[in-house]
Parts: sequence; structure tokens; C-alpha cells
Amino acid sequence: MANQNDSFIDEVTEELRRDRLYSIFRRYGWIVIAAIVILVGAISWREYGRAQERQAAEAWGDAMLAAEGDPQAMLAIDARGSAGREALAGLLAAGARIEAGEADAAAEDLARIAAAQPQTALGELAQLKLVMMQGDRMDAAERDAMLTRLSRAGAPFELLALEQKAVALIGAGRPDDAITLIRQIQAKDGLTEALRRRLSEMMIALGVDPEPAE
Repeated sequence: MANQNDSFIDEVTEELRRDRLYSIFRRYGWIVIAAIVILVGAISWREYGRAQERQAAEAWGDAMLAAEGDPQAMLAIDARGSAGREALAGLLAAGARIEAGEADAAAEDLARIAAAQPQTALGELAQLKLVMMQGDRMDAAERDAMLTRLSRAGAPFELLALEQKAVALIGAGRPDDAITLIRQIQAKDGLTEALRRRLSEMMIALGVDPEPAE
């Protein structure tokens, strides 16, 4: 008899629990459904946005290839709000101008990118190319400040900026300081073979053993 009573009580308890769940679902189930709809919609919108961005990037790339060699046409291509594409277009246009012998116009393109995006990798590349192109024709203080910023530890173009600092020291008649800096660069990790060769050539030009002492 006790077992029957326990079984009956369990059935009643289970039925009450089920009724309570149904009641809660009837009252709040729409919230769950709405949350699911919103989540699915957000995921779909994100995927749609990614597809649109991919299509925009591909269209921009095709347009840049079609405009190759024509700086004005490159700069006229709509970057569609992308700062990266805008900077890259400026860099490519500057390169085309340099090949065409339009150094002043190229410098203007590079300076514009450097001013608009000083903290981005492409902006820093524009600054470095500007320093390399203008060399000692650039204001000495501005050049030094720019190279100091570009050669900070961990910067994307740290080693190339340090190389340009060595070039500036040689141009300023400070060969000993240049040699010290070149030795420091040679001791760093991540040197490319081309950079290593250029550093050795500078050391030879300065009348010093190109290889760092063991």
C-alpha cells in the first residue's frame, strides 16, 4: 500500500511539474523564440557582411590591376570606406609615380598616407618610404623623429628604420656612431639576407670588417 501511495505521489508531483513547465513556457516561451531568432539573424547578418566585404575587396583588387601604372586612376578607385585599401592605393600610386620620375608627387602621396594613418602598418611603411626617398633633403629633426618612432622595439619596420638611421649618421659625418649602430643591428634576430648584405657593404665603405666580432 505504501508503494502505491508513493507511486501516486510521484505521478502527481511529476504532473504538477509538467504543468508548471507548460505554464512557464506559455508565459515566457516567446522570449526564448525571440532570442533564437535574433541569434540566427545576427549570425546570418555577420556572414552576409563578410561576403559583401569579400566581394568589395575582390572588386577593388580587380580595379587596381586594371589601373596599374596610372596613379590618378588608382587613387580614383573607391576604397568603400576601407582605410587599408585607401592607404594601399596611395602606396601603389606613389610607386608608379617614382617609376615615372615624378618624385615630388610621390612624396605628396606618401606624406598624405603618413599623416592620415600614422599608427598603422601601411602608414608606417609610407613614412619609411618617404624617408628613404627624400634622404638628407628631408628636415633633419623631422627625419630623426620619424626614424626614432619607426625603429621602436617591435615596430613592423624596426630593422629597416634602424638601417636608415645608420645611413643618416653616415651622411651627418658620424661614422663611429654609424658603425656602433650597424653592429647592434647585425646582432638582432630577423635580419633578411638582403639587409645583412647592405649592412656589410656599409661597413666595407666605412673601412671596417663587415662581419661582427664573435
